[in-house]
Amino acid sequence: MGLEVLVSAVNADPRELAKKMNLRTDAVIVDQCDREGAETFEHHGKTIRCLYMKSRGVGLSRNAAFDNATADICLFGDEDIVYESDYGEKILSAFKNHPEADILLFNVKVCDERRTYWNDSYGRVQGFASGRYPAYSIAARRAVLLHKALRFSVYFGGGAKYSNGEDSLFLRDASKAGLRMYKTPEVIGEEIPRPSTWFHGYNDKFFYDRGVLYKELYGPAMAPVRALRWLTKNRKEMCKDYPYGRAMAQMRKGWRDGVKA
Repeated sequence: MGLEVLVSAVNADPRELAKKMNLRTDAVIVDQCDREGAETFEHHGKTIRCLYMKSRGVGLSRNAAFDNATADICLFGDEDIVYESDYGEKILSAFKNHPEADILLFNVKVCDERRTYWNDSYGRVQGFASGRYPAYSIAARRAVLLHKALRFSVYFGGGAKYSNGEDSLFLRDASKAGLRMYKTPEVIGEEIPRPSTWFHGYNDKFFYDRGVLYKELYGPAMAPVRALRWLTKNRKEMCKDYPYGRAMAQMRKGWRDGVKA
């Protein structure tokens, strides 16, 4: 069983990135930059394949990396993750020990204000619970993803039209396709803080885009309910300098419009 890290990057030096991320397994790096092309190099005795593309969008980047993957297990990664030196052994061991799992969701340490999840035990993840997990927590059996033709949305996430949510949509689609997802308490790395590629404050676009996402995630009937619950829960933080009524109005407009190419 082999493992590849599928890295989405923007204007990166792949060789420096491999060092910074502490890559110790094979990897595919997709660098969205000002040129097209490909190259391969060795790092710690492993093969790093690089694809350069001018097109933008994290979903597009992740799909391109997956299309060029060859390993049994794929770990989706971002350029701001630094992996523990034994991450490869942890991931492969977890899949060997849990043949029932198509997808495993691993712990990656992040600062408190960015944390959306933490796994204290091994267990099944189903339904809305999968929406808490970011793409860099996801490792999957490549053959299963290929069989179910799963893809990341090219409409959501950094560099795309709508701000974020490509990871939630991917896991939602995986669940609907019948894939068996499990959380694991294993820690494989840490996120190094950097300026966000998509978050520019709580403004009209932020709430509008969230409305569009909620319609995609939950459908037209449940989108208003989930939006109200989410906004009320986070009201003190998000509506400190932005009117609550306006936030709800922007979300309402977003779920009414839905995705527009």
